[in-house]
Amino acid sequence: MYELKASAERAARSRRSPVRNLVALLLFAPSFLFAQSRFDGTWKMKMDTLRFSGTPEEYLFDKEMYHCLSCVPKVDVKTDGTDQKVAGYANYDTFAVRILDSNSVEFSMKKEGKPTFVCTETVSPDGQKMTEKFTNTMEAETVTGKAGFTRVGKGPIGSHALSGEWRMDTVKNATRAGTLTTIQTTADGVRFSDGSQSYEARFDDADSPVSLKHIDAYTIEETHKQDGKVVGVKRMSVSKDGKSMRIEAADKQRGTTMTYTAEKQP
Repeated sequence: MYELKASAERAARSRRSPVRNLVALLLFAPSFLFAQSRFDGTWKMKMDTLRFSGTPEEYLFDKEMYHCLSCVPKVDVKTDGTDQKVAGYANYDTFAVRILDSNSVEFSMKKEGKPTFVCTETVSPDGQKMTEKFTNTMEAETVTGKAGFTRVGKGPIGSHALSGEWRMDTVKNATRAGTLTTIQTTADGVRFSDGSQSYEARFDDADSPVSLKHIDAYTIEETHKQDGKVVGVKRMSVSKDGKSMRIEAADKQRGTTMTYTAEKQP
């Protein structure tokens, strides 16, 4: 929209006739669509470029209960390993927590009885690092991998080692699954597909749950709303040579931001 506006302003300054103005805009349209098409293709996330900032994850194990204090909505379930109902999450409706030993805990999530995510989190002997091994079955292809965390806040004395605040430092998938996103330009927006879900967003559609905005010729911004409130903003910037894209995704509910670089696939 910014380029279209600039073209119209130049036309007004030169006092062109209405017909010549229309011709100028029609001639300009292909370049505008070309700018959008820079994003078309399949992009692979470079896992080693992932960076995280903002509010850390915070857990508390107390009196045979697990509390995820940083979750939105918060999660409060028993640590007996049974599936327990939780609400407000798109990818699971039950949550199970099982304490394996003094340093390790297993988490499992299901949606309508079907497993969607399982992980084991283990705290290092010195209590300062934590490793998460996960299996994600929400994608079209099962994703397995490992995440690394650093302690930034202690839990209460006597609580399980996993209690406290943790900052995610690294995530590595064992396969390409879960790292690919396909983008396709449409007449008035963009279609996104990552293997587990596919959706379309339109430009300048502020009333939609998902909308897009042009920032400049190489950058678009995707905004997610829930009940009219912004819950997430993702900015995507393609490099001048079109070979890479920088993504910055902000979770407005949790106050966290994730950035990474993606490479365009042949």
